[in-house]
Amino acid sequence: MDTKGAEGLTHLHQVSYEGVTMDTPQLKPVHDVPDIDLDDIDKLLESLSPEELEELNGDFDPDNSLLPPSQRMKNQTSKAPTGPYQRQKLLEFLEKKAKEEKDWEQNKPFVKEIRGKIYKPKEEPRSKEEEQHLETEWDDILTQASEEELVDLAAVLGFHGMLNQTQYYAGLDNVKLEGGGFQGVAKAAELIKVPDEPPNKTDVEESLKRLRDNDSKLTHLNLNNIKNISVERLIEVCDTLKTNTALETLEMASVHMTDKVAKKLAEALSENKTLKVLNVESNFISGESIVELMKAINKNQALQELRVANQKPEVLGNKVEMALVKLIGENSNLLRFGIALEYPDARVRIHEKLQENNDNLRKKRVGKD
Repeated sequence: MDTKGAEGLTHLHQVSYEGVTMDTPQLKPVHDVPDIDLDDIDKLLESLSPEELEELNGDFDPDNSLLPPSQRMKNQTSKAPTGPYQRQKLLEFLEKKAKEEKDWEQNKPFVKEIRGKIYKPKEEPRSKEEEQHLETEWDDILTQASEEELVDLAAVLGFHGMLNQTQYYAGLDNVKLEGGGFQGVAKAAELIKVPDEPPNKTDVEESLKRLRDNDSKLTHLNLNNIKNISVERLIEVCDTLKTNTALETLEMASVHMTDKVAKKLAEALSENKTLKVLNVESNFISGESIVELMKAINKNQALQELRVANQKPEVLGNKVEMALVKLIGENSNLLRFGIALEYPDARVRIHEKLQENNDNLRKKRVGKD
């Protein structure tokens, strides 16, 4: 081995391994590196020039892996700033530069070309029912009508779900809207508030007096939504029904009626034979009290319409609903029954019984005619 080209080697050392002798170089100990005091490291760094600091930094961390990514990029220019930053001047310069430069020339001029086939939807085969459908003059009118005319027609017919409030009132007032079709752009408009219903001005005291006197002209009594009726007055109204023979319709919806009043009403219905319609919706009547009302109605079977929906205990329960099914099945005169039922079985059976009562009434009327 040539030892002249090896720098820093003192001599060759022979090593024998499994009968083979090899020469291995030995490094010369380094003695010319001076000792550095770490306390003087700051002074040494201050004495270095910026170029030497950059070189030293490159030796320690060439990729700047110790710095966050946002600080690894070197300055792209070492020019000194010419002045403070002024955004408006920069925008004016960029705009001027953009106007002075010419647009890039297109290698190929733009030509509108239609490639491929134009999509045409396939005609769906007509069913036999459509082929047998006889067209009328209304079909031709609706087919030729514009979208604005269809919007006006929907407003007149009262199709609120197809229109917004502006389109609905414009159709009623025969006012033309721009871009007011079914797929028109929605525009902001002031909401038209629906006025509240006027308060019920029925004189309760006068009505009680006429009920006691059995006034023949008082056939319809409306006490709906009168909040200030006391429980005592409601009980008096129920008591007068026992002897009254002129009243046919009694409406007492949303009057804060409780089970106490409902029991008095049930007692009156068991004796009254002239009342046809009773409305006690939106009150505080329990399911058991509704059953008591139905039992009282079945004694005379004079009532034709009973409305007891939207009570405070919303869920009646299976026991109450089955009891109502049994009681309504025994009544052959009840035609309409307003209530919200939870179980489909009770709902279907009550509907079938009411339908049967209506059919029987129609058969009697046709027989008389």
